[in-house]
Amino acid sequence: MTTPVYLDCDTGVDDAVALGYLLASPAIDLVGVGTVSGNTSAAQAARNTLDLLALAGRDDIPVAVGAHDHLSHPYDGGAPHVHGDNGIGGVQLPPATRVPEEQSAVDLLIALSHLYEGRLHIVTIGPMTNIALALEADPTLPGRIAGVTAMGGAALVPGNISPVAEANVFNDPEAADAALSADWDVTLVPLDVTMEHTLSEDDRAALLASTNPFVQALGEILDHYFDFYLPIYGHRTSSLHDPLAAVIAAGGARIDVAPRVPVRVDTTDGPGRGQTIADLRGQRIGPRDHEGARVRVVLRVDDPIAPHLVTTLIGV
Repeated sequence: MTTPVYLDCDTGVDDAVALGYLLASPAIDLVGVGTVSGNTSAAQAARNTLDLLALAGRDDIPVAVGAHDHLSHPYDGGAPHVHGDNGIGGVQLPPATRVPEEQSAVDLLIALSHLYEGRLHIVTIGPMTNIALALEADPTLPGRIAGVTAMGGAALVPGNISPVAEANVFNDPEAADAALSADWDVTLVPLDVTMEHTLSEDDRAALLASTNPFVQALGEILDHYFDFYLPIYGHRTSSLHDPLAAVIAAGGARIDVAPRVPVRVDTTDGPGRGQTIADLRGQRIGPRDHEGARVRVVLRVDDPIAPHLVTTLIGV
């Protein structure tokens, strides 16, 4: 059986690749997408998602606009230096004829949780504002969710927005703390692993060489992203933040180290704001789960993800 998935995203470059993977994975049935402000605005993210889905021939998947602003502060304009002015590397896709659903992303998620009760999996790869708002709107939501996979945080490595904070969590720490503290099982995919898995120029060339216009578009969209990562890695490449979370959600990666530990997020206004505080004490002699902990923190995925990711995408 395929796993029904609700995807919550701020559709930038790596979100687009993750979306493509979820569409292509035989293990996943993508049943809805909600957008949130992060890499770009929630409205632009929805437009990007609709255009990508149209290019993929998947106009059957509902797309709903979620929160524009975050729980404690307004949207700050996104990250055009990373994802381009439109969130997808400045690439202009053929415009979809569809518009977003009238219902909000929160309402879509709650409706899908009833439709696929006990089976729905949430994949969240942007700020977790919509997830926190859904938990507030319907406190019974966790009881209908099979699990959550979240890209975010930095457990044992530096952040990418501050010395300690990763972008998705930093953009809305209060929301991330609510999502990671809820009564459901979470697989957290932090910078510890996403920065260790990258796409190469050969991988991008393989996407560009595809006869599928959707896959070709992903290759074009990645160009701007590769430029951004040049001074970070020393060569043109890109880390696999959101795509790795999608691969893990679909069971396409062998996870080597992922202890279940208590996790909270620093919501103060000091220099630690947005830090993911994972209680990793007692791990020196090997991974050890903390009794009652609901968050599995992925610390190591040894097998290279790029070959599987590219092969799956080309087969879309």
